[in-house]
Amino acid sequence: MNMKNLKIYFPIVITALASQFSFGQEDENIGSEVVNVVKPYTPTISDAFKVKETPVIDDEDNTQKEEIQYNIFSFPVASTFTPAKGKAAGVDKEEKERIFSNYATLGVGNYGTINGELFLTHNFGRDSYVGGMIRHLSSQGGIQDVKLDDKFATTGLDVTYGSRNRDLSWNVDLGVKNQVYNWYGLPYENIFFDDTTIENIEEKQVYNTIALGGKMAMEKSFFSEASMQFKRFSDDFGSGENRFWVKPNFDFEVMDYKVNADFIIDYVGGSFDRMYDVDAELKYSNIIFGTKPNFLYQQDDLSVQIGAGVFYTTGKLNDETDSKIFVYPNIKASYKIVGDILIGYAGAEGGLNQNSYADFVDQNPFVSPTLFIAPTDNKYDVYVGLKGKLASSVAFNIRGSYNYDEGKPMFTSNSFDLSGANTEGYANGNSFNVSYDNVKTLSIFGEIKADFSKSVSLALNGQYNNYNTEYAKEAFNLPQLKIGANLDFDITDKWYAGANIFFVGERKDMITVQDDLTINPGTFTQQEVTLDSFFDLNAHIGYNYNDRLTFYLKGNNLANQQYNRWANFPVQGVQGMFGANYKFDF
Repeated sequence: MNMKNLKIYFPIVITALASQFSFGQEDENIGSEVVNVVKPYTPTISDAFKVKETPVIDDEDNTQKEEIQYNIFSFPVASTFTPAKGKAAGVDKEEKERIFSNYATLGVGNYGTINGELFLTHNFGRDSYVGGMIRHLSSQGGIQDVKLDDKFATTGLDVTYGSRNRDLSWNVDLGVKNQVYNWYGLPYENIFFDDTTIENIEEKQVYNTIALGGKMAMEKSFFSEASMQFKRFSDDFGSGENRFWVKPNFDFEVMDYKVNADFIIDYVGGSFDRMYDVDAELKYSNIIFGTKPNFLYQQDDLSVQIGAGVFYTTGKLNDETDSKIFVYPNIKASYKIVGDILIGYAGAEGGLNQNSYADFVDQNPFVSPTLFIAPTDNKYDVYVGLKGKLASSVAFNIRGSYNYDEGKPMFTSNSFDLSGANTEGYANGNSFNVSYDNVKTLSIFGEIKADFSKSVSLALNGQYNNYNTEYAKEAFNLPQLKIGANLDFDITDKWYAGANIFFVGERKDMITVQDDLTINPGTFTQQEVTLDSFFDLNAHIGYNYNDRLTFYLKGNNLANQQYNRWANFPVQGVQGMFGANYKFDF
């Protein structure tokens, strides 16, 4: 190899070795190794044969030198070659998806369904922003064999204003919502109702909500974050409820241990115009003061959070008051068995949970405006689990728990008003009450999520619960088994689709049954009923016309399961909706 080539190759070799060395390094300390040299290597004559610089050649013919003459014939050569200027090779770049700040959605379907959303946002300078959303979902009803009006509508407006920077971020939210429902679950198969009685039932209920809240978070401060909200909730039957809570959080270090402290002040108070079977006003109020301090211990792959929760509550129901102090465990631990691939975790927690009329309506809008409102004492929730990855794109989580709640709320059907003292539209066995019981729950939960590619994702989950009640015969309207699955995938660059299915097991409830439908007025008894298990299949498909406009088609309850979500409350059959979504900027 000549010197010219050596000059070219030598820097390349040095660069390659240096890059291999640099990529092989890690930021962490990899320790040290001690190498003991037992004996230095000394080559002997048997290891390497020396070659003389001027070897002796015995061949006599090679001793005579022959003179060689070189002649060079030079002549011009015509050439039309013109070297082109260097040009970098082109690289195909994936087009960056454009992100829009605003969107509008409108869809229509059978049962007179209308679904619309409008989201707007605008930035002020580098830090401040304002946003708002209007939502509407309504249906004109039309469920098969329903005797009363079953239409519903929900309309909401949310506005937010906030600021984000390196050290401080905050926002203020204002929300207004109106909900219209009907107690359409008339038990006409179990109780006789003549046409005149059905026509005179006022089944409509209207809920109104206004909420004002905010959140603040700080960096590099012992004061981590705080959130607060005030909510006013009311209905068309003179019921009204106020809810206010504030939740500050503090983080700091003491003797190399990280200490976290959550605080809460939670107040709820309201009134109902009457009780279900007594024409007397019902007033209630509960206020909770609580804190859950803990400190974090970390050693290698072990992380342990040790603390306790202390709560004080004072409540009032009409003229009766009650105050208590509660202490709960607050312990969490996790251990990396195989890095981030397999992690074991366990814990024992508890807390005092505030209940409210607004929360019960969110879970079951067919409750009557005659509820007893009280907090739930979650004595303990002991759990152990295992989570991790089966592959780079497949994650799982398995958990078993044992939970004990004193005063756990359960929905039960209201009895038919035999005395006729309550003539409201919800007093015909077509509404629900909230009953409380001490319930121990053994639960097993599992889920798996897989992202097979950027275009296909799958999620599966299931939960089994075994309830043990202290007073009631059953854990009413609490299913033992829940299973769900969700699949999303991109068909092409323009087309996408997805589907989800969920299964809910059997539930128990207590309903009023007329002993003989031919005898009026008749006699009535309370009987336990089993609600059949059901599954619901939903799917959607969409077409991206361009980066702004998308068309979609959705289908719900495609298996046309005529199941009862609640006793005597069947759901709509096959539902289809066609709509479009448009994204834009100002």
